[in-house]
Amino acid sequence: MKRPSLPLTVGALFASFFALVLAQPFSRTVFAQSPAQPQSAPEKSASVEQGKFILHKFEQPIGEETYQITREGDSLSAKIDFKFTDRSTPVPLTAAFRSANDLTPSAFEIKGKNSRSTDIDEAVVVQTDKIRLRDRDKWTEAARPAQFFTIAGYAPTTMQMLLVRYWATHGSPAQLATLPRGQVKVEPRGSDSVSIDGKPQKFDRCTIEGLIWGRETLWFDANRNLVAAVTTDAEFDHFEAIREGYESGLGTFVGLAGSDGMAALADISKGISGSRAEKIALVGGTLIDGTGRDPVPDSVVVIERGRIIDAGPKSRVKIPSGAQSVDARGKTILPGLWDMHAHFEQVEWGPIYLAAGATTVRDCGNEFEFITAVRDAVGNGRGLGPRLLLAGIVDGTGPSAIGVARVDTPEQAKMWTDKYHDAGFQQMKIYSSVKLEELKDVADEAHRLGMTVTGHVPIGLNAYQTIEAGQDQINHIPYIVDIMVPPLPDDASRLDHANARANLDLNSPEARKAISFLVERGTVVDPTIALFEFFTASTAKPAASIEPGVVKVAPQLQAILADVGPPSPNADIDEKVFAKELAVIGALHKAGVPIVAGTDQTVPGHSLHREIELYVQAGFTPMEAIQAATIVPARVMGLDKELGTVEAGKRADVMILAANPLESIHNIRKVEFVITNGTMYNCAELWRSVGFQP
Repeated sequence: MKRPSLPLTVGALFASFFALVLAQPFSRTVFAQSPAQPQSAPEKSASVEQGKFILHKFEQPIGEETYQITREGDSLSAKIDFKFTDRSTPVPLTAAFRSANDLTPSAFEIKGKNSRSTDIDEAVVVQTDKIRLRDRDKWTEAARPAQFFTIAGYAPTTMQMLLVRYWATHGSPAQLATLPRGQVKVEPRGSDSVSIDGKPQKFDRCTIEGLIWGRETLWFDANRNLVAAVTTDAEFDHFEAIREGYESGLGTFVGLAGSDGMAALADISKGISGSRAEKIALVGGTLIDGTGRDPVPDSVVVIERGRIIDAGPKSRVKIPSGAQSVDARGKTILPGLWDMHAHFEQVEWGPIYLAAGATTVRDCGNEFEFITAVRDAVGNGRGLGPRLLLAGIVDGTGPSAIGVARVDTPEQAKMWTDKYHDAGFQQMKIYSSVKLEELKDVADEAHRLGMTVTGHVPIGLNAYQTIEAGQDQINHIPYIVDIMVPPLPDDASRLDHANARANLDLNSPEARKAISFLVERGTVVDPTIALFEFFTASTAKPAASIEPGVVKVAPQLQAILADVGPPSPNADIDEKVFAKELAVIGALHKAGVPIVAGTDQTVPGHSLHREIELYVQAGFTPMEAIQAATIVPARVMGLDKELGTVEAGKRADVMILAANPLESIHNIRKVEFVITNGTMYNCAELWRSVGFQP
């Protein structure tokens, strides 16, 4: 369904301003004059525009981008320096751009790093009838499009500003080709009043789709200077660029991006087929209700206003009059899945989770303004996505710190815990630089308020210490493996630690002690084992051989996920470590430690299925693996009276599969329909709505 057009006044004003800006004095903009006007005589290089953006990750300032645009005769040149430091790792990038006065590109080069683990080295040379493209050492050629712009990803921000200027002064095309690859859609989204240092200022808002997976949100001032960009980086983490002098508006820009993105997806959802009937009856399918009871063939599940009214064999369940009957013969009906380690960092995750059958996700650390806006939009029926449960992230000061929620004192621990609690968060999330005393302070306040505590094991601590300090749950299986291996000397190398993990004996005193301790304390573990399996990918073991979903993701994601290096010198040890981590999960489960499925993103949507598959590989029965993503997390989060199984009285979070996952756990991937908030969605259409293949 086509999204309704913006009101004429907004769209017309946005486009007409760019037409007007061409006539402005040269000092106000890089567009000195319309290309149709006579040009002055060639002149020496002269500075036209310069600026600085403060770069942020999770709203924490981590670097700067500076740019300078100069004019030489009939051409413009831009030189851009972009650099930030993310958790102790420098990420530098430079770009150079040359164009005609109307910003039609003639050359572009970008080189450096765009995340801690990925780099870029590309160039574009524009000729009369063709384009020459360089990717590292390889040159190729392509036909020259009628209209195009040169840009490569989310960074540097200056190139996004120039892209929008070009788009607006070249007819605002519905789609614009970009080089070295792809095409983008630029969409005006209205205007916002944002308080900057206490004074309200009005900015035009637009979104860009196609540079990264999903949409980026940009704001421009009246002179068409980019003021703020809210996007994600090459690690899929929240990333913001704010023009110097406008930093006080950062939180507002982040919240607006979340609300606007969910509104856009809500419009998209209206065109996705399924059912919005008040009463729905799923008839004839095999029901696996998630309780552990035997499957019910030829079942009926009756849903009314988002609640399960009855579920059981067709011979017993009465279909109410007026109910829309859905033929589920040959299908399997299950509870909706949970992803207990999400980072919902862009709105496109909403349709992806639903497409994968996930109706509830726990966000394990996000930007406060963004995630509350997204949660509220979904909860109020103004967005497209699963139910969101939130863990508020806190960190201590240190070179590996992330975000802005610092807990270096008891007062800060109380302040942040209270803030998250008052905003409706269910948990606190401990990150890697929190000190032991502050962890205790957070846990004490969280428990006083009825919250629980999850997270990492901070640097310098071990899981025994964090759990004794009050941490209820542990994210990531390596933290558990570390307390099972014999102690190593303080000067042990990373290879020493890897060898110790690879040779872990699950019958050793250390391993038995760790398991007993976790059982006694009731500690919950979300292993994110699919993430650690994915880390073993290499040119000898392609990413798609680990997770076939890689070939179905949006092209911008596929390029990043499939770009792996050669096997490391310690690849054999890495494989042994992964196998041992899997064995530890099996041992924990057998001993009664609650295991909940979580992905930490990895391959969007698909990694939740892989996590469940790996649990079976670790020794779970298919039913137990499914329960690790349904009723077990519901119990852990205190919502098992409402969610987690397909039973009368519970919320109708349901998925319909094309095959039975008890016969083969791989059938968990065959989700055809998902039901949540009283609406049934076609999953193939949900995948396509954000650029994935079903």
